[in-house]
Amino acid sequence: MSVLVFIELADGEIKKSSLEALYYGAKVAEMTGGSATALAIGEASEGELAKAGNYGVPKVLHANSERLSQPNIMAYSKALIEATQQIGANIIVTAKSSLADPVTARVAGAMKAGVVGNVVELPDLSDGFKVKRSIFTGKAFADTVVLSDLKILAIKKNAVIPELSDAIATIEVFSPSLDDSSFVAKVIETVKVTGDILLPEADLVVSGGRGFKGPENWQPLLDLATALGAATACSKPVSDLDWRPHHEHVGQTGIKVAPNLYIACGISGAIQHLAGVNSSKVIVVINKDPEAPFFKAADYGIVGDVFDILPKLTAAVKAG
Repeated sequence: MSVLVFIELADGEIKKSSLEALYYGAKVAEMTGGSATALAIGEASEGELAKAGNYGVPKVLHANSERLSQPNIMAYSKALIEATQQIGANIIVTAKSSLADPVTARVAGAMKAGVVGNVVELPDLSDGFKVKRSIFTGKAFADTVVLSDLKILAIKKNAVIPELSDAIATIEVFSPSLDDSSFVAKVIETVKVTGDILLPEADLVVSGGRGFKGPENWQPLLDLATALGAATACSKPVSDLDWRPHHEHVGQTGIKVAPNLYIACGISGAIQHLAGVNSSKVIVVINKDPEAPFFKAADYGIVGDVFDILPKLTAAVKAG
């Protein structure tokens, strides 16, 4: 089968989640005896796009123009449809994201494709085409059989661990035939979240709750995050109180994260918060209340005051 991987770019670089999608797509192509191609839309250097070869995808179609410099769901979906038709793709692979979800939804409607989101494993081809996906905010899994001719798989972040090679991809200019109807909605301004590490792409996250007692007490958490090279996050009550920016709110009604390590500091662990973080590979909870519900979901727990524990952790990280 022919596989097309939709690459998302940020500031001219391939997003980490898209690198995982590249590896997944290459493996699916290998399993089905087909080939894998990637589609990148937006500005990026040939050197950056050539990284797709490291993840097993030998060719990248690159659509880049001034009109495509900002994410546009209608234009991106039409470009993805045209690329799918050009290479005769049977499978489209993407990272599950706020951009890919509406783009692939339009593609699915136009091309009668079956869509499976939150995919966590390579497909089972022993009896048809079956994929495993995460459901109920990570509390369970479902095996889904895809019967459509065109299949769209949205990969959950951190679901796969890529193995890299020295190969590099060739870059081919791709010029989709887009008319003005694709740009009836225009991006007037993009306000980007400040910070070195953004939550959706973070491997490490240090998060705080009401246990910090106020916005003026946040420095120990920031020091630990800096030492670890981690993104910072917070619980909903903290963002509601304006102790921290709202874009740091993780949980059911905020950003859902799936880092390799999530450190919860002074957070009791309400079910709404757990729904946004329980896909983390390792959860560490620091709380002075030994009965805090979060300990039941933790891989490791420390009973103690965050103001005592965090400086010691930061010192240990710096020393190590």
